[in-house]
Amino acid sequence: MKKQLGIMTLCLAVALPLFSQKKEDERLANATYVLKETLDKGLSPAVLSQAVCVAVFPSVKKVAIGIGGSYGRGVAVCRKGEEPSGSWTAPVMYSLDQGSVGAQIGSTSTDFVLVYMKKTAADRMLNGKTKLGTDAAVAAGPAGADASAYNSAAEVLTYSHTKGVFAGVSLSGASVEPDKDANKALYGREMTAPEIVNSAPIVPAAEPLVSLLNKTAPGRPRAG
Repeated sequence: MKKQLGIMTLCLAVALPLFSQKKEDERLANATYVLKETLDKGLSPAVLSQAVCVAVFPSVKKVAIGIGGSYGRGVAVCRKGEEPSGSWTAPVMYSLDQGSVGAQIGSTSTDFVLVYMKKTAADRMLNGKTKLGTDAAVAAGPAGADASAYNSAAEVLTYSHTKGVFAGVSLSGASVEPDKDANKALYGREMTAPEIVNSAPIVPAAEPLVSLLNKTAPGRPRAG
């Protein structure tokens, strides 16, 4: 009996990390799909080429019966360098949380892409929990002919694709925070977001996402 329990314990010890890793791999795959779809439907490479970081949150769930909220898990990828102007780094896992109050009944699933246009906003995101609209000025991202004339005052541009019944989805007041458990599962040890951006390797599951960014918005010349 003790031998059987020991074997079961060993199997669980091996299986749990693999299961967790699979979840993070799926998140990266979903984020790559959402970013491709957003590029096809309105996010211009001209805008993306000016970005410091990009955060993708696939299928953010929202359920409301009078009082509701949204919660999602995603991934952020930033550029290398202090300006920054280089190629794209290893991804950091993030969570998104948004409470809401209102006489609404229904549910929805929304894909979000957050394009960080200012280094100050990107640094705040990397260094801890931030609230959109408070810690960073947010605006709806331009598409099509408007892509070259986005609001320069906006620190973060948002793009969304809603699959359910809610309209007018807003990220004002939403909190963005590093997903510590997911980052540990992906990289095999605890790492902060700045540590990942500065030194983590690009794991195989992240290669399609990073390659898409490098292809669509390659490193740009340094200012000056």
